[in-house]
Amino acid sequence: MRRLTPVRFTDVTMEGAFWRERLDTVLAKTIPSQHVRLKEHGILDSLSLPKPVPPLRIPCNRHDFTTQIFWDSDVGKWIEAASYALAHRRDSEIEAKIDAIVETLGKAQAPDGYLNCWYLGREPDKRWTNLRDNHELYCAGHMLEGAIAYFQATGRRRLLDIMCRYVDHIAAMFGPGKGQRRGYCGHQEIELALIKLYHALGRREHLDLALYFINERGREPHYFDIEARARGEEPGAYWAKTYEYNQSHIPVRQQTKVVGHAVRAMYMYAAMADLAAELGDEELKRACETLWQDVTGKRMYVTAGLGPSASNEGFTKDYDLPNDTAYAETCASVALIFWAQRMLNLDCDSRYADVLELALYNGALAGLSRDGTHYFYENRLESDGSHGRWEWHTCPCCTMNVSRLVASVGGYFYATGENAIAVHLYGASTAGVSLGARTVKISQVTDYPWSGKIAIRVDPDVPTRFALKLRIPGWTQNPTASVNRTPVDGSALSLGYLVIEREWSAGDVVDLDLPMPARRLYSHPDVRMDVGRAALRRGPFVYCIEQADNPGIAISRLRLPAKAPIDTVPRPDLFDGIVCLAADGQLADAGDWNGTLYRDRPPAVSPARLVAIPYYLWNNREPGRMIVWIPEC
Repeated sequence: MRRLTPVRFTDVTMEGAFWRERLDTVLAKTIPSQHVRLKEHGILDSLSLPKPVPPLRIPCNRHDFTTQIFWDSDVGKWIEAASYALAHRRDSEIEAKIDAIVETLGKAQAPDGYLNCWYLGREPDKRWTNLRDNHELYCAGHMLEGAIAYFQATGRRRLLDIMCRYVDHIAAMFGPGKGQRRGYCGHQEIELALIKLYHALGRREHLDLALYFINERGREPHYFDIEARARGEEPGAYWAKTYEYNQSHIPVRQQTKVVGHAVRAMYMYAAMADLAAELGDEELKRACETLWQDVTGKRMYVTAGLGPSASNEGFTKDYDLPNDTAYAETCASVALIFWAQRMLNLDCDSRYADVLELALYNGALAGLSRDGTHYFYENRLESDGSHGRWEWHTCPCCTMNVSRLVASVGGYFYATGENAIAVHLYGASTAGVSLGARTVKISQVTDYPWSGKIAIRVDPDVPTRFALKLRIPGWTQNPTASVNRTPVDGSALSLGYLVIEREWSAGDVVDLDLPMPARRLYSHPDVRMDVGRAALRRGPFVYCIEQADNPGIAISRLRLPAKAPIDTVPRPDLFDGIVCLAADGQLADAGDWNGTLYRDRPPAVSPARLVAIPYYLWNNREPGRMIVWIPEC
């Protein structure tokens, strides 16, 4: 069923200023600073199983739960991100740090292969007794992904061998066989890691174990009920009250609504799409398509943020998308990108690539500061100035998630299919693409994402006939294309991709022009928070109005006339060069209210020039108010 295979990021060189800056920042600042934080907060020390057991650094919450219990996952994600960085440029200091962690993990591993440092160090008699809450398989998955990445970056497989022993232990422990436990993790992730392991080593049993975890989820009798009773607890006392929280309320193939914890959901759907591609599983594919339509049609922020609620870090009800209390966890947007890419593997359909791009440039990228050392966990769409970035978090999952995404971003640009090369994303880059026995070099010259003018040079090693599929983003209108200056019919699209099939020779150039005007966006009328408001978008960016660009103006009182032109304003002096948007608006006057809260006439208004910047850049200067959805007048 798989129609496309992504070109690995190691075969793509990012050359444009936009992604080079983000990538260099992650390599030089983010990853080293994260290692410092892992050390400062005791996370690295926990791997050595210190005795006597030190007091908790993070006290238990009201659910008698401490986030220390999944520290292993933070280490695994850091190894993965650092390994992606090593694939760009080798760094002996980073490699030494990873090797030190590997040696510590090797000493910690139990004789039977088990490796979870919380349980080995603190509760060795309670292994595998609370899959619902305690993240054992989730931690194993992230550590496994780190091991695979390090092996692929350096060829060193000691960590991979350690984790393969752990996977063998897990495979013996869980499954439908006699003496096995029919369990699965409360926080999905192991499934994605096992599929990566299958791709790395080619062993079918790893794919089968991932499929087992997906198929078993939600089956009756419910495993989380069984293990709760075994712990002496009543299943009805579960703090979340419903297994929708972890998407185990019904079998996954029957699920039609996106519910519960947003990150768990996205990881699971990504694994489902992966398995559908690998196994030709039409039922899983249909479930993914139904869930995709639900989340993008009723439950996704305009920035591709996911999850309005802090109480479950996830979804509530249709069209419930508050702005100033948005949770929209960075990890959820990153995981949405994972899922979107896997849906693209099934069908080269631009609706998936459009959401991937939206999440990449907005919901995910906002999670990392310009300096590369500060983060957002929640990504609000409106702020009174009190919401700021942090250096670290008691649950630092988003820090490494965004860094591993940026470090591997080239892997989302290109894909190959049967006698075809697809270009999903645009940006100055060069990719070496294998197409059967042929090699094709694809190069983009462009100032994207600030400009929609793109030159794509195609250099096969010998003249070769294949289809070049170029995504036409949903945000553009009247695109044009030519090959060697001969126009191409830009209206001949297949699922949102312009397909140019011909014999390609070295030096052929496709010129693609994607007009990038500023646009207003409006929400569905049932999103009551955004009624009477508009958001601004240009190209892949959603924009916001931030106090720093509108000095002396109470931006909460700004209004945007419905017919006001939106101007494009290049700002080479701001953030190394960006494009702002500006418009003539109105400012409601509070000066004559004289302490009155209500009166029988509206406020007077005065003209005001409003300036907007890309949403991902907000909160990189002094604290101040911010809005995405602007009241119209």
